[in-house]
Amino acid sequence: MGIYSSYILPKLVHWTCRQKPNQKQRQKIVPKATGSVLEIGIGSGLNLPFYNPAQVKSVTGIDPSEEMWDENELDPGSLQFDVVFEQARAEELPFEKNKFDSVVITYSLCTISEPEVALTEMRRVLKPKGILYFCEHGKAPDDSVEKWQNRINPVWTKLAGGCNLNRDIPALISGNGFDIAHLETMYIPGWKAASFNYWGSARMG
Repeated sequence: MGIYSSYILPKLVHWTCRQKPNQKQRQKIVPKATGSVLEIGIGSGLNLPFYNPAQVKSVTGIDPSEEMWDENELDPGSLQFDVVFEQARAEELPFEKNKFDSVVITYSLCTISEPEVALTEMRRVLKPKGILYFCEHGKAPDDSVEKWQNRINPVWTKLAGGCNLNRDIPALISGNGFDIAHLETMYIPGWKAASFNYWGSARMG
């Protein structure tokens, strides 16, 4: 990895993802997780303060970037549940089938190079009655914004660690073995091309 990917990008991503509008979105989803939790793209651990210790037994966080995890500002040992970090790709989860009660993914599905494969892996490691909780930015409903997303995306992806502005999040989730049980959408404050959010929950179809 180069200097930009190893040292500059993790700090930029951490700063961007910890902005107040994004944190408010995390608060809508993360506390719903229960039992043994797998967090996809744990990054710098920004979701950790929002888990409900009365509901969560453990959180296993995976991320391909150990440098992102090093940006973590919270001591995992101070939490009332076990936290384990594993360097891994979402497309190749190093866990057995039916291991987790909940899977949480926030602002990470946009960066996964093979999202269909990753969602298949999430299904594999979820228990039969497990739930996927998600909060993502993606394809905007307004044609004018979507056109800009499509124009900018090729350059943006290279600069932003693989982040895609224009992914159709509900279509990805429902098209890869999940039934969406709850879905909400809105523009959150910020740059409009990256601020249309989808959040909710899904069960295995």
